Amino acid sequence: MKEAAKKPPVLMVQNLGIQFGGLKAVDSFDLEIGESELIGLIGPNGAGKTTVFNLITGVYKPTEGSFYLNGQRMNGKNTYQIVEAGIARTFQNIRLFKKMSVIDNIKAAMNSRLSYGFFHAVFRTPKYWKQEALLTERAKELLKVVHLEGKEELKAGNLPYGEQRRLEIARALATDMKLLLLDEPAAGMNPTETEELLDIINYIRKEFKISVLLIEHDMSLVMKICERIKVLDFGTTIAFGTPKEIANNQRVIEAYLGKEDEEVEEDA
Repeated sequence: MKEAAKKPPVLMVQNLGIQFGGLKAVDSFDLEIGESELIGLIGPNGAGKTTVFNLITGVYKPTEGSFYLNGQRMNGKNTYQIVEAGIARTFQNIRLFKKMSVIDNIKAAMNSRLSYGFFHAVFRTPKYWKQEALLTERAKELLKVVHLEGKEELKAGNLPYGEQRRLEIARALATDMKLLLLDEPAAGMNPTETEELLDIINYIRKEFKISVLLIEHDMSLVMKICERIKVLDFGTTIAFGTPKEIANNQRVIEAYLGKEDEEVEEDA
């Protein structure tokens, strides 16, 4: 009896890199993420973390290496095609449609699901209303996931900061992604908001079987939620391991705190 074929990782990155002029912003980046796994990507400011996100989402074209989503090569695809394939992200700076309602922000991410054409949209045919009703129902379900039920008709820009962050995650969920890239989702949040965010991230991983790659400067959150952590410094990987291994890694400590002088001259 033949053994079942091994399932490819959700994300596989091999020797990925990009060079701007003579500067290598990211060099020889490798990573595998399995289903529902949460990996942290950390490092000092300017280490290349967001550049990695930009490579994986098609914002930048890699000058070397490859990356795959569920075994499908993503090199050469544009951002829209990568989102369609199943990769979604949030940003350091919130990028909502702030003058639109909360629910319309979610529905905007579902446009690729629409099958009615121009005629149905203009003349509001039964096909149009049926699909709109389905999208509205799904959007409300996603808002419940991020604890924003009852706020569907508010303008997104009028939500408190922490709720805008959660709305971004719900909008990403609306794309039916397989991999979610979170770029500093806890930035600017108070401890209570951060704890609620942590619970939401863990819930969507288990409920939707979504894999997560997380950039975050809140080390307490990273150490609490991540199964493995990859550390960058000047575009190069300096460590990869469990939270405990990373917390005790001397190279990581030096990258964040600076290397102490081995010898201190005594006064004459």
